[in-house]
Amino acid sequence: LACAFMVMSGYCELTSVSSFDAGSFSSKIVTLESIQIFTTHEWLPAKPTLYFLCQGGNRTGLPDVKKVDFLYTFNGDESWQPLTELPERKCKRCGLYEEDQIKSDDVFDEWELCPGDFVDGKYVHFKEKEFNATFACPLCKPLEEGSPSSASKNEATAHGMNVALVIVISALVSIVVISGAAVGYKYWQKKKREQEQARFLKLFEDGDDIEDELSLGNTL
Repeated sequence: LACAFMVMSGYCELTSVSSFDAGSFSSKIVTLESIQIFTTHEWLPAKPTLYFLCQGGNRTGLPDVKKVDFLYTFNGDESWQPLTELPERKCKRCGLYEEDQIKSDDVFDEWELCPGDFVDGKYVHFKEKEFNATFACPLCKPLEEGSPSSASKNEATAHGMNVALVIVISALVSIVVISGAAVGYKYWQKKKREQEQARFLKLFEDGDDIEDELSLGNTL
């Protein structure tokens, strides 16, 4: 019985460990694979203190990232990894920040981090003049066509295209209206000049007639 109990206990322990490992393996863990910053926001000549943070999550410091224009690479086993864990379908609002000793912390960028953004387990986020980072999530996959998240993204894309189309059409209409107004104004100026020239010529002709009459009167 003792042996059976030990065997059963060992089996139970092995089962629980296996379940934990399986649960950990199935979660969408996000790690930082590489990062390069292009600037810092501190006025003082001190090394920057960067951290990654998602809404509702814990702040993750990046203690190694100190130099500008230097590419830092990581293997995912660092003591401060992972950065966050993503839900099955929803996104997280995340950002890269820099501590500020005087005012509120500076923002490199904030964005929606989504499981569907990862291609082959990799996602690259670039912010001009700020930073370029590569994130890893082996279990994150692109959204499948027809899924609710994919449909919502397609709707958002279509809405964005419609807005862009409306803006383009409005700009074209504005250009046509402005061009028409400019042409009309030039035509009005031309007609006005022609009328002024005709009036001036008429006055000149009237002046000649008066001179002729005066000359004729003097002759008589």
